[in-house]
Amino acid sequence: ISADLFFLLRTFTKRIGRTDLSLLVADRGVAASEAADDPIRMAAAKWNLGHILLAQGEADGAEEVALKAIEDLQRDTSGEDLDAIGMGGALWLVSAVAAVRNNDPWTARDRLREKALPAARATGDTNVMWTVFGPTNVGLHAVSVEMEMGEAGEALRLADDVDISGSPSLERKTTFALEVARCYEQRRDDPGVFLHLVNAETSGPEDMRYNTLARDLVHGLLKRARPTYARQVRALAERIDLLT
Repeated sequence: ISADLFFLLRTFTKRIGRTDLSLLVADRGVAASEAADDPIRMAAAKWNLGHILLAQGEADGAEEVALKAIEDLQRDTSGEDLDAIGMGGALWLVSAVAAVRNNDPWTARDRLREKALPAARATGDTNVMWTVFGPTNVGLHAVSVEMEMGEAGEALRLADDVDISGSPSLERKTTFALEVARCYEQRRDDPGVFLHLVNAETSGPEDMRYNTLARDLVHGLLKRARPTYARQVRALAERIDLLT
């Protein structure tokens, strides 16, 4: 119970912009999961830690944590345990994001194709330890990798094949919409940016107030929006407290 509570707190503190507290909570989560002697929870705690390290720009640390957690999980669980397969797949996703942020996109793509995708096919869309791991989430991360590398055209092509409507995670729906919006910004397509910001607000209005990418995208639109939709952009900025 303690470990699970720390997982929840890690997410909450990150969402409100307190990455310092989120790192502290993630570390406490690791300790709690080790005390529980639960291999799945230990892997999930490292997944949580990897995410906050990514948020703090510590891609090297996130990659090291994820790869070591995968090694430990494979040692301590059965190869037929679907929860372990799913948790391992979620950790491969963390390692893929870390690789692309270390300017190694081919390693990121290889990890998605050769590690995460086979695991997702074995488990199907699942939600082991609230990771929302499965084929849909692997598809979302493929879009993320291309977006991170500035390959907006490829990211949008991949996004067309992702059906996010059935995902149980509002956070993933919001993040997907924001990353697609970022792709449109890279292509200087401001109406596309605005459309997907509205989609992001629909699924995650609270996230929009704290998410750095969301606020940056709206701030940019405020400067560039054409008169035909400038009023709507300003209204969005007001709703997320960007003008206060």
